[in-house]
Amino acid sequence: MKIKMSVAVATLMMLALPLAAHAEGDAKKGEKVFKKCKICHKVGPKAKPGVGPVLNGIVGRKTATSESFMKKYSAAMKAKGAEGHVWTEENIAKYLADPKGYIPKNKMAFVGLKKEQDRADVIAYLKTFSE
Repeated sequence: MKIKMSVAVATLMMLALPLAAHAEGDAKKGEKVFKKCKICHKVGPKAKPGVGPVLNGIVGRKTATSESFMKKYSAAMKAKGAEGHVWTEENIAKYLADPKGYIPKNKMAFVGLKKEQDRADVIAYLKTFSE
């Protein structure tokens, strides 16, 4: 009986690990972290593309499909979109951690956000601009 209970507890703990690995984001804090991104990216109703595309509606959007930025996407970003890549919260987090490692040869010069909580906060902030 003790062995079965231990196996059950171990199984439940393993199932909970992926949930613990994803930090919960705070949009207010994400707005502050996003200041690092504002040099190239804009959000909001009057946002216009700059060095990078507007990030309104980015969560859940297919990669390299912002109409106002179509001519400026790198070949690497276009190829990723052609593969069917979608900007899920998980994919955005991976990209923000290491932009050049996640999509090699893309144009983004930013080195990334090293803190998991910063990435979660920025994603929470970006979600406030969903369409």
